[in-house]
Amino acid sequence: MEVPNALKRKRHDGDNPMEAEVDLSLLEAVEKSHNAVELLDLRTLKKLVLSFERRLKENIEARLKYPDQPERFADSEVELHEELEKLKILAGAPELYPELVNLNAIPSILNLLSHDNTDIAIDVVHLLEDLTDEDVLEDNDEPARILVDSLIENNVLELLVQNLQRLSDKDPDEMSAIYNTLASIENMIEVKPAVAELVCERTKLLRWLLGKIKVREFDSNKQYASEILAILLQNSPANQKRLGQMNGVDVVLQAVAMYKSKDPKTSDEEEMLENLFDCLCCLLMPLENKERFVKAEGVELMIIIMKQKKSAYASAIRALDFSMTKYPPACERFVDVLGLKTAFAAFMGKIPISKKNKKERYQEELEERIVSLIASLFSGILRGSRRERLLSKFVENECEKIDRLMELYIRYSDRVTAETQRLEQLELDDLEMDEEEKYNRKLESGLYTLQLIAVILGHLWCTEHSQMKARIELLLKQQKLTKKDIKDILQEYHDNIGDLDGAEEKERAQARIQKIISSF
Repeated sequence: MEVPNALKRKRHDGDNPMEAEVDLSLLEAVEKSHNAVELLDLRTLKKLVLSFERRLKENIEARLKYPDQPERFADSEVELHEELEKLKILAGAPELYPELVNLNAIPSILNLLSHDNTDIAIDVVHLLEDLTDEDVLEDNDEPARILVDSLIENNVLELLVQNLQRLSDKDPDEMSAIYNTLASIENMIEVKPAVAELVCERTKLLRWLLGKIKVREFDSNKQYASEILAILLQNSPANQKRLGQMNGVDVVLQAVAMYKSKDPKTSDEEEMLENLFDCLCCLLMPLENKERFVKAEGVELMIIIMKQKKSAYASAIRALDFSMTKYPPACERFVDVLGLKTAFAAFMGKIPISKKNKKERYQEELEERIVSLIASLFSGILRGSRRERLLSKFVENECEKIDRLMELYIRYSDRVTAETQRLEQLELDDLEMDEEEKYNRKLESGLYTLQLIAVILGHLWCTEHSQMKARIELLLKQQKLTKKDIKDILQEYHDNIGDLDGAEEKERAQARIQKIISSF
């Protein structure tokens, strides 16, 4: 809120004394609003709604009577604006939302989103943002649900998006209304997650958001549009496919390409770039969008971004990882456009240094992504010259990549062992935990990356390449480990492969891992 900031403003000698009076008047206004909230009950609510309905009726009549004489209905519009402002006080008493719905005020309020006077529609947008604000709805789950259900039933999504299309970023008030429209939609998704798919089914919001992220100039609404787009895409295959059909992969790639050789100028712009990569990674979940990504030369763009070593370096690796998971054509393209050199430089820890990536967690995430990417390459490229080029990376420079692989194996193995011991101690302390929960805890501690490292070692062992096998055996011996240790990790991985992609795919995946286990 702006009022507290104004009240906290530091005073300096020589300040205009009038400013002190302004501050006092603000204090008075705040006190009055607090008193009003305290007094807000069903009787007051009915009065507010009745007064609003009366002013609305007067405005409709004046506009019908004098359609070509704005000066004749201007006063009624000012009064309607004041009534909408008064309704904002309801945000102080969310427990009254069910009564607001019962009084049938919602349709009247929402219809004003189509009002000929954009200012009135903007008033409604601000009112909706206030009523659905996350802080307001906290600990008021049932009233929030009742309000949002009523808003949805009365076409709030369609009306908000229709109004959005007539607002311009060039007008400060309209720019603020755009932001609050997106905020209202986000607030409703928070209360009712199904809204994320409903708003995409019923409106042209996705198309509007794509148009917004296309714009070259950065502003707060472009940032927010990228955030809302990421929210709509996460956990929604329907939205991911829908956006893919709207040329969304290409548009997001174009938006990201603006930063292939430059860094964002501010932290807000940096956040927007991260949002765009979140969108890209969500888009890369469905198979058909992976195909679109490869056709749009997304693999090449990500390699360029990595080579430029700008702030999007790690995000580009993440996008490549998503594109290559269970999709051999992306793996093949990656090798064809000379991505191996860039990927293995990152694997060896040769990453660009900045304030952000000095953080330990950042480097760990990067390691995990690169390990996943290399595991995908081994799964996606099974034979031919591409396979030979991939394997040759592990022989060059006296097998330094195998040394690095074993270094990571030991580190992640130690972490998983520590977590396993911690979980055993918790069980001794009578904290019950089923096997699935224990397994998930171990995955979070690094077991999944350890499993992928074991898979890569398995692929190297299967080649029957004497130099590589000798190096692996030597390193295992140095660490007092045996091939059985790797087999145990692979067996656990095999036993926990899920059937998310269907029973047949599960069988195929398990057969591949079983073949690796048998080779040791």
